[in-house]
Amino acid sequence: MPPTAPDDKTRRAYRSPRRTAQAQRTREHIIAAATQHFAAHGYVATTIRAIATAAGVSIPAVELAFGTKAQLLKTSIDVAIAGDDAPVPVLDRDWAAQAQATVTTDEFLAAVGRVLRPAMVRSAALVLAAFEAASTDPGIRDLADRLALQRAITAAWIVDGIRQRAALHPGLTRRRAIDQVWLLMDPAVFERLTTYRRWSPREYERWFTDSAVRLLVGHAN
Repeated sequence: MPPTAPDDKTRRAYRSPRRTAQAQRTREHIIAAATQHFAAHGYVATTIRAIATAAGVSIPAVELAFGTKAQLLKTSIDVAIAGDDAPVPVLDRDWAAQAQATVTTDEFLAAVGRVLRPAMVRSAALVLAAFEAASTDPGIRDLADRLALQRAITAAWIVDGIRQRAALHPGLTRRRAIDQVWLLMDPAVFERLTTYRRWSPREYERWFTDSAVRLLVGHAN
């Protein structure tokens, strides 16, 4: 009896590991090219054609992988903040668990600062590109609002971590403490200090941790 040909369902279920790896590499090249262009030229001046050329792929390949320029910016920012393309929320990653396992306020903030510094280096210019385009592009406005909310959620997580280890300054509410950390984490602050005042990213990290203690902590552990 001749071998039975695989049915359509079996053929559709098969995925070539080589093709999957190639698709992932193409995706990474597109994200890298988009990151460079968005950071250097902003959102409006960056075109899908320029990104495709820099990535060495066709325009349809970019559109097939990401759909729109707005979605590509969103993905580039997510990857820049997290450091990779894994679908794991920032606060569910190993570094957050390690920070939560610390005992003192200084140890906790040091763990936060070690992650915040490279995340700012990778993402600050991209986030600012989104904020700048938000006034004219409704799709980007939604992205900018989400980024601001995401920063507030992270700031709240940091403040709660501090409160677990030390008392806040007398009269300082949790909400006001979150506002202050939210401002310390503003990508515009990072960009201005590192670009215009020529701070190193490590100096920003120390400033962030020192400022959080001075502004928030009444009796540090």
